[in-house]
Order: sequence, then C-alpha cells, then structure tokens
Amino acid sequence: MNLAVVEQIAKAVLYEGYMLYPYRPSSVKNQQRWNFGVLCPQSYSEAQKGSEAWTMQTECLLEGSSMTAIEIRVRFLQLVARTVRELNQPVTELRQAEMPESRLVEKLSLNGRVYLPWQEAVEREVVLPVYNVETLGYSPAPDSFSFPAEKQFEPLCDSSAQVVGLLVRERTPLHGSVEISSERVEDGCFKVNVRVRNTTPFDVTIESRRDDALLKSMASTHIVLGVQDGRFISMTAPPEELKETAAKCQNVGTWPVLVGEEGQRDTLLSSPIILYDYPQIAPESAGDLFDGTEIDEILSLRIMTLTDDEKREMSQSDERARAMLERTETMPVEQLMKLHGVLRGLRPVKEEIH
Repeated sequence: MNLAVVEQIAKAVLYEGYMLYPYRPSSVKNQQRWNFGVLCPQSYSEAQKGSEAWTMQTECLLEGSSMTAIEIRVRFLQLVARTVRELNQPVTELRQAEMPESRLVEKLSLNGRVYLPWQEAVEREVVLPVYNVETLGYSPAPDSFSFPAEKQFEPLCDSSAQVVGLLVRERTPLHGSVEISSERVEDGCFKVNVRVRNTTPFDVTIESRRDDALLKSMASTHIVLGVQDGRFISMTAPPEELKETAAKCQNVGTWPVLVGEEGQRDTLLSSPIILYDYPQIAPESAGDLFDGTEIDEILSLRIMTLTDDEKREMSQSDERARAMLERTETMPVEQLMKLHGVLRGLRPVKEEIH
C-alpha cells in the first residue's frame, strides 16, 4: 500500500465539509455539519427510516492468485463535544481530576477573547491484519474496534491568572466492526467486499436530536485498501471483459478509486465523496479550505473580505479555522495569482476530415 501517496488525498476526504464558508458557528450553513460519510448508531438510523446510514459497503475487483494478500485501513473522525462552563467561584489552581462547581454558559468573554461551544473532532484509524484474498473466500474475517470515553478540562484564566472558566471536551465510547470477504468471480479475478458498521449503543427517544447521535457516530468514514502480489481493477473504467462483473458490485455510501501515480494499481481509496481514478490535490492549493466543492481562489478572496468581527469569531471557534484564516491573510500575492486561471489536461484538437 502506497501510504505516502494516498495520505494527502485521504486527508482531504477526512476534512471535507469540516467547516463551511463563512466558517463561523453562528452561520446558518454551519448549523448542520458532518454531511459526508457519517455512520450513525443502528438504532438512530432505523428511527430515521434509513435517511441516516449506520453501515457502509465497498465492493471492488482485483487480479490475483493464491498468493495475493489485502490490507485494509478504516479512517474517520470521532466528534468531540466542547462546552463552556463558568466557575461559581474563581480558583487559583485546577486539578484535572476534579471539576469545581460551575454552570454551562453560551459564551464566556475573557481578555478580549470569546469562548463558544463547538463540535471538534479527533482522527481515528483502524488498521486490520493482512489477509490472504483466497482464504477470505471461505472464511470471512470479522473484526471489531472500540474507542473509550474521555473527558478533558482546559482552564480559562482572567487577567489576574485566576481560573474563572473551563473548556470541557468530552468524547463518548464508540464501537464498530469491519467484515472482509472475497469471492473468485473468474480465473485470476476476485471480488472483495468490505463492510463497516457502527455498533455503538444509543437509546433513541422522542427528544433525540441528530447532534446527540453524531457524538456516537463516525464522520467522514472512508476505507483505504492495498494489495500485495495483485492489482486492483478500475471500477470507474473497467476493461471491456470485466464491465459486466464490475457493474454487479454493490457500493453503498462510498465509491472506490485508484490512487497513486497514473497507472499504479496497488491502492484503492473508497470515498464517500465522488472522485475519479488518480485524484490529485492541485499543486497551487495552499492548504485545506474544508468547504465542499471548494474553489481555492474564490474562497480565499471571500475569507479576505470578512469583517473583523467575523474573522474574530472564525479564529476563536476552531484551531483549524484559525490556522486557515492566518494562512489566507498572509498569502503572498504571487501565491494568490497562481490560483487564477489554471488550465490542465489540454489536448490537441484533431482536424476534422470532410
């Protein structure tokens, strides 16, 4: 598996839609985030009549033999609830294991900065053992994973160094499973099936909201597949003799594409965002803009036109948003000009013969 090549593309998929322009919590567009590759608990998915998925399936084809092996990595974001609390009485020191008496607040202003509630995220990766493809045909490989609950406190101090507030970051337990199987569809060709499920318990009530379920969900879920002693078949443009077989593959909530240098066939990225084979990050791009179907030049110019108050809210809401704002505001003119009017893939036009 060519991880060095796939990493940049997979990272972009992981954070696609993490925030949307104009990148402020108060913006209507950011009231419903996490729209790509979300796997909710099964109970919530069923309560929503399937409009929210709890499972994802990838099916792909590969050329191989009895020696061919496959490796699988499942990657996603786990949400972190960030709340703001104001202490009933200031303290000089905060012990991590203890929470002093406090109350939830919608915001807390300290030393020229405003602290707000928000949903952050941590990256998760599940690396499965390497499996022989032929063996998977008669012995599917189930695997389960889990991540424990965690709560962290960040003290907020006033100008006299007294702790007057807290940022509380909390993750709930998360459980899931991955099942891999294969089927020999013809001599030298296998169909591989990878199914990811969210098995986290969740008690659905009439008051359950999507935000509640999201804290027990997997967001931006995608699968990276690598093959040893074999080659993947393009699912976007399979060879003529395999078109019918490829058409029978069922991909649910995701689509596999070849990644790496043009012509390489040892790595697939199964993405919840529609991509083409061998996707690339534009070399002119200075970094993540997070917004779906982003156009770097337009978004960069729009960020520059935000008011000072809007920029302040953006920078104080999220560390990734702050870094993006700083990068955009300090972008040299030469870099911005590189984003304008780029043409790729030009081919000579053949003269028509009349």
